[in-house]
Amino acid sequence: MKPEHGHRLRLLALSCWLVLGLAGRALAAPPPIIDYADRFHPVVGAAGMVVSQEAVASRVGADILARGGNAVDAAVATGFALAVTLPQAGNLGGGGFMLVHLKERNQTIAIDYREVAPRAAHRDLFVGANGAVDPELARFSHRSAGVPGTVAGLALAQKKYGTLPLAEVMAPAIALAEKGIRVTRPLAFSLGEAASRLRKSSAAAGYYLLPGGESPPPGHRLQQPDLARTLRQIATQGPQAFYTGAVAAQIVAEMNAHDGLITAQDLAEYQPVERAPVTGTYRGYQVVAMPPPSSGGVHLIQMLNVLEGWNLAALGHNSAAYLHRLIETMRRAYADRGEYLGDPDFVAVPVTELTSKDHAARLRDGIDPTHATPSRAVVPTLKLPAESPQTTHFSVWDAKGNVVSNTYTLNFSYGSGIAVAGAGFLLNNEMDDFSAQPGVPNAYGLVGGSANAIEARKRPLSSMTPTILFKDGKPILATGSPGGPVIITAVLQIVLNVVDFGMNVADAAAQPRIHHQWQPDQVFYETGLSPDTLTLLSGMGHTLVRSPRVLGRTQTIGSDGTLLYGANDTRWPGGEAVAVEVIAH
Repeated sequence: MKPEHGHRLRLLALSCWLVLGLAGRALAAPPPIIDYADRFHPVVGAAGMVVSQEAVASRVGADILARGGNAVDAAVATGFALAVTLPQAGNLGGGGFMLVHLKERNQTIAIDYREVAPRAAHRDLFVGANGAVDPELARFSHRSAGVPGTVAGLALAQKKYGTLPLAEVMAPAIALAEKGIRVTRPLAFSLGEAASRLRKSSAAAGYYLLPGGESPPPGHRLQQPDLARTLRQIATQGPQAFYTGAVAAQIVAEMNAHDGLITAQDLAEYQPVERAPVTGTYRGYQVVAMPPPSSGGVHLIQMLNVLEGWNLAALGHNSAAYLHRLIETMRRAYADRGEYLGDPDFVAVPVTELTSKDHAARLRDGIDPTHATPSRAVVPTLKLPAESPQTTHFSVWDAKGNVVSNTYTLNFSYGSGIAVAGAGFLLNNEMDDFSAQPGVPNAYGLVGGSANAIEARKRPLSSMTPTILFKDGKPILATGSPGGPVIITAVLQIVLNVVDFGMNVADAAAQPRIHHQWQPDQVFYETGLSPDTLTLLSGMGHTLVRSPRVLGRTQTIGSDGTLLYGANDTRWPGGEAVAVEVIAH
């Protein structure tokens, strides 16, 4: 609830909670509720919610919840369905991160199923004879693929924390691949943009393009029989079908035929890792997010710690004073990201120091409230590796209070653009997420640090930021986003909009966003900010650039302890929030 609209009509079912929940609050607003003066409204449900970037996949997950499955069952079903319905990011050949909150155990687990570098990978893998990085080799060759983790990660979550058989939660994805899906307008647009790259792989062209090489139009039925066969093998044999069985043999054959690096040993050795989440506090809320090799959780908490020192609500939402503090906080967090973050199994990542309130206070003390600090004046001096914005996130909440926040990816849209012949899925190009040549600018003019240099069996750094927010030990928000380096700042602004400005999750997602990542020293902004605000920011010394693309596409669920509120970011029209036992409002 926004403070200036305290008189507005609210749901009667929530009134008792509201009276109790306002007690003892300082700056932070209560968890999101419906305010009928808001311009954007969430989907409301009583017995579960699934929000993803693709409507059919959301419905698959919600159906699993309605049939008695828990949040993990629904999340795994959604993840495999997205491999069929959202091939540009949903995947079998990629990897990601999952947060699982189990209510009965009062425990949150972080599952790291990020891709790993093959054993044959080395620091100079993509450096040519001329001493420069070869971007085509790093992004669009068989050597650009890391060992996939998605199948192992989803299967681990299902085995340890789900309640239904793997075959049951995978059945909808198999049916979708076998019977075919209708190409939506967003998918048709995406395939059209990627067609020239997909045509370079005969297998990929056969899977996703028309016989003449054109992209399919909206309404075209896209059948994927090879993918259906692969999914069925995983459903009946378990993940070993992918890592040591027939699918593994297909991957290795693809690699051997095209000078790739992934071997049978690489696949057989792959293991997802359960890690302790990174945690922090913000205005009385507990923030739980993904630890390294995700940089997202560390720097989300770091930025919240810095911002906690100001009364943001008093500054006004998206005012120049507010956005200036946000920009300067982002600038400093991303400088730290370039220096310190990498795979914790290979490098010492100072998580405790980076997420401490003392470190945040030092950063905050260095921020001039009226003038921008040039990025060249912010140490450390290493810049960031490039990341693709093509990732996908989904959030799931069941009636018992179990929660899943999951982000996974192929890296670029459609990954490397290379499909495994006969297996029906695309290979990632996650090797490009490493710093291909530490200390030397890449094709984007960006420089990465040694902590993220290529090493055999190492996981590349990522910005994926699946996040769960708690109040008094109870989950009240699950969110995440695609977007490469803008993921962290998109999630940050969702949290701020909900906690500091009292927005419901749909309103929070719809607000225009900004992004600063230290280098380049530019503030990217979306349309919708006041021209006067932009003028004031420019006068403070900020270089403003209207973003050529949207800054994240969040998938969010909120809870007041009684009802669930789901919001698909309107920046992506193909997604949907699907509730179990919908509550009309």
